[in-house]
Amino acid sequence: MSHSESTDTSRRRFLAGSALAAGAAAGGLGTGSLLASTPAKAVSTNAHIVIAGAGAAGISIATRLSRQLDGARITLIDSRRTHIYQPGLTLVATGVWDAAQVEDPNRRFIPPVDEWIQDDVVAFHPDNNQVETSGGDRVDYDYLVVTTGLQLNFDQIEGMEPELIGSNGVGCVYADPQNASRTWQAARQFIETGGVGLFTRPPGPIKCAGAPLKVTMLIEDALQDNGMRSRAELHYLPPADGLFSQPDIHAFLERYFPEERDIAIEWHHPLSGIDPEKRQATFATPDGARVLDYDFIHVVPPMSAPDMIRYGDLGWQEGSFEGWLEVDQYTMQHRRYPNVFGAGDVVGTPIGKTAASVKAQAPVVADNLVAAIQGREFPAEWNGYTSCPLITERGQAMLVEFDFNLEMTPSFDFLDPFEPQWAPWFLKERMLHAAYNAMLRGRV
Repeated sequence: MSHSESTDTSRRRFLAGSALAAGAAAGGLGTGSLLASTPAKAVSTNAHIVIAGAGAAGISIATRLSRQLDGARITLIDSRRTHIYQPGLTLVATGVWDAAQVEDPNRRFIPPVDEWIQDDVVAFHPDNNQVETSGGDRVDYDYLVVTTGLQLNFDQIEGMEPELIGSNGVGCVYADPQNASRTWQAARQFIETGGVGLFTRPPGPIKCAGAPLKVTMLIEDALQDNGMRSRAELHYLPPADGLFSQPDIHAFLERYFPEERDIAIEWHHPLSGIDPEKRQATFATPDGARVLDYDFIHVVPPMSAPDMIRYGDLGWQEGSFEGWLEVDQYTMQHRRYPNVFGAGDVVGTPIGKTAASVKAQAPVVADNLVAAIQGREFPAEWNGYTSCPLITERGQAMLVEFDFNLEMTPSFDFLDPFEPQWAPWFLKERMLHAAYNAMLRGRV
């Protein structure tokens, strides 16, 4: 069979299963739990459940609980009126999508909860079963679900602030569509003129750890398409000696970047400062500060749980997850406060700050919280499933799926996770947003 025949066969097999893929892979969400895990009969209770955060995790869990409980009072607290499809920000920042494609009114997805408090939680008081809002109100709860997401700490990079994004060659895919759009403005100028491109990654956990890699490869691909690759010098600068948490993908990228994409890897280069006027970046290497000139730099700020978790009673008090929400990594229940659960980017677990992880965590939190109300043994566990459609160029990607053991857990046996292919790109660019929306509505 020729290469073209093999490719056509793979495409036909993939498209034949596209309905399954859409339901299974919201962000590369896997084939488990294709249908919402609602019981035959809703559980009667008068418990008051507060959900702090109306992002992907908070809405998905609120939707499930509203169906699984009868008589419960569910309060959702979040000031955001615009829902951002964060997996799409990489595509906005590299000119594939427009910003409008990743924005929707939050009201489209919020289920019929008893109350949506359009404010933000600024403090948790778990000993008193209360949360405090920025408006000064205190809200009592019987059960609490923490889905606040994380915070971006631009201030940990000297000279860096979000307002710089889009000017002086500075880009950052994170936070919102506006930052992503401004990143594309800066990147497009670099693609047209060439020069030195620096692509950073901070120490510690970050949301969608594949995003800095995707931005690097998509911009390199754009330089190729624009005929400017020979006039550009690209450097990827990780903070230590790792490129990806899954060791086989790390090994692939360690070879692929320098050998096939001519992207130099500068190990142990955490970004410590930036001078946008001079277009210089300072890195805290083991040998001391190193200053590099750039024409374009993709800045990824250090990330942490919000300060109210990081320095509050609900965060891990020590260990490798210190400052993140302290949960049992399997049941998603807080380890010290049994009426508290968490999901999404805020939790302190070995892996899992992706939309795919949210899809896997949401039914675990909902099912186990319902069991807690009933005084039953927990029925659900998260195995750490996470996923990254690792885009290598326009039209090509690798569907990387793995669990707590860092073992590959592929959803499609005909997709090689170590080979860039068309089908994962098709998933990412055409199908996953709809599947993500279905996740918010509790349909997958």
